[in-house]
Amino acid sequence: MAATIKECLELQLLEVEMLFSMFPKEGEIKMRDEDAVPHVQRYLRSSEAALPPQLEYSVAVDVGESKAKVELQVLLPHLYPHVAPQLFARSDVLNRQQQLQLNTHLASHVSSVDVGELCVCAAVQWVKDNSLPYFQNRKLPSGGPPKEEGFKVTFHRMWIYSHHIYRQELRKKIFDCAKKLNLTGFCLTGKPGVICVEGIRENCDEFWRVIRYPNWKHISCKHVESIDTEGNIDSLRLFPTFEDLQFQAHGDYGLRNDYHMDLGQFREFLEQHQSAHIFQILFGVEGKLSNK
Repeated sequence: MAATIKECLELQLLEVEMLFSMFPKEGEIKMRDEDAVPHVQRYLRSSEAALPPQLEYSVAVDVGESKAKVELQVLLPHLYPHVAPQLFARSDVLNRQQQLQLNTHLASHVSSVDVGELCVCAAVQWVKDNSLPYFQNRKLPSGGPPKEEGFKVTFHRMWIYSHHIYRQELRKKIFDCAKKLNLTGFCLTGKPGVICVEGIRENCDEFWRVIRYPNWKHISCKHVESIDTEGNIDSLRLFPTFEDLQFQAHGDYGLRNDYHMDLGQFREFLEQHQSAHIFQILFGVEGKLSNK
């Protein structure tokens, strides 16, 4: 028998309570939304309450005697533990490659847990027991991070198309997620909406999972460019930051919110960033440059 959302949320609350007992000090566990747990509790008590937001929080984990900390960021789908949680371990003192390796090994460990079993506490314990070598590696000579023989990373560039992007809370989610995952690119606001993110493949994949959940309609990943590399991925980026891209609306739409972007200007922007070929992939036509 398939688990219900209420059954899953009850288990999630139990695990959160366990974590608070393991990390009782102020600031060790931070809820993204302080009202999230009360919302879940109201939903469990009432048959008419609206579905609560997903539980999202972070756990600050001390690593050995190094005084360093790893922040484990947690996002729980409503059907967790029957659906995998989204976990991301980060630390300001780890470089990108070390952080990638840490998250790759963490994901491998979590995948070994049986479906239906709570695993965030196990992930926290794994981070506590296994993160120290990554911090020790950072002390090696400054010529670059230590390379494992044959270790490669995959650089991704994802081109995402949406019918429109207007809402401020959605745009905030997009920008916050890109910043957290160290992704560059842009978000084109308006109608149509276009998002480009570039960075390590695993981070791009997580971005895609986060922004389209639970059900963003009329959004699709139109194209992905991938390059395997053993070097610094920054040299492969076409965009130095994650940019808020807005162009003058095409035509006079007054106060209406349903406006079309000037795609000629967008075509110019792509041309300036060595990406003119993407226009046809996104819109099915080659397009013309805007008249100046």
